[in-house]
Amino acid sequence: MARKGLLITPDLCIGCRACQVACKEWNQLPASKTKNNGTHENPPDLDANNFNRLKFIEYADQKGIKWLFVSHRCMHCGEPACVQICPVGALIKDKDTGIVYYDKNKCIACHACKSACPFDIPRYDQGGKGKIAKCHLCIDRVRAGLIPACAKTCPTGAIKYGDRDALIKEAKAKKYKLYGETELGGLGVVFALTESPKVYKLAENPRISESVAFWGSVLRTLVGRGDSATSSFIKYLAKKSNE
Repeated sequence: MARKGLLITPDLCIGCRACQVACKEWNQLPASKTKNNGTHENPPDLDANNFNRLKFIEYADQKGIKWLFVSHRCMHCGEPACVQICPVGALIKDKDTGIVYYDKNKCIACHACKSACPFDIPRYDQGGKGKIAKCHLCIDRVRAGLIPACAKTCPTGAIKYGDRDALIKEAKAKKYKLYGETELGGLGVVFALTESPKVYKLAENPRISESVAFWGSVLRTLVGRGDSATSSFIKYLAKKSNE
C-alpha cells in the first residue's frame, strides 16, 4: 500500500469548522468548556477532546487584510520523534500507510512524546489519567477502506486524502509552495501554500532534537525495571528529553 496522507490548502478553507465537528462525531469526543478570547477561533488550542482545530489568522499584505484558516493537528511525520522516544511502544507508525497512531492501553502517561514532538502536538486525557490523545488520521476508517472524517466532510476541498505522492504531484501542478514534502522524513500532512510557512504560523525548519534517541533508550531501560519508584523519575526525565 502506498503511503497515505492529507493535502491541506488553507486558501481554499472557508473556516466552517466542519472538519472539527466531524472529528468529534467520529471519535465520540465531548465538548470542551471554553470562553470568549476576543477571536472567532475556538477552541483556543488542541486538547484531549479536540484532535483538530482551525487557526484563524489575520494577515495583511499590499492587497489589504485577509483571513487565513489553517488546520492544526498531528503532522504524522515520516520520522516521528514521538515513536522514537515512547518507552512502551504506545505510539506506532503504521508500516502500510505511514499514519502515526497510538495504543492508549499501553500509554503510561510519561508525556515524553510531547517533549519530543517538534510541533508540540500530543495532548492528554483529563481526570488524572494523563494518557495520550491526538489525531490518528482515522486509521480505523482508513483500514476499513474509508477516508478520514475531516476530509470526507470538507466542502471546499481544502482537506484532501489519498496517496501522498499523488497529492504532492497535484499540488505542484497547481504551482503551490509545499510544506511537509521533505521535512522530518516527509510529513503525512502536507500543506499547499501561496505564502511562506511563517505567514500560516507553521513551524519553520522543524527538527528532532539529537537527544531524543538517547532519552528514548534511557526511558525504556527504566520502564524495564518495573518498580513504582521509577514512575515519577520517568516523568521528570521526559520533561528534559528535548533540551
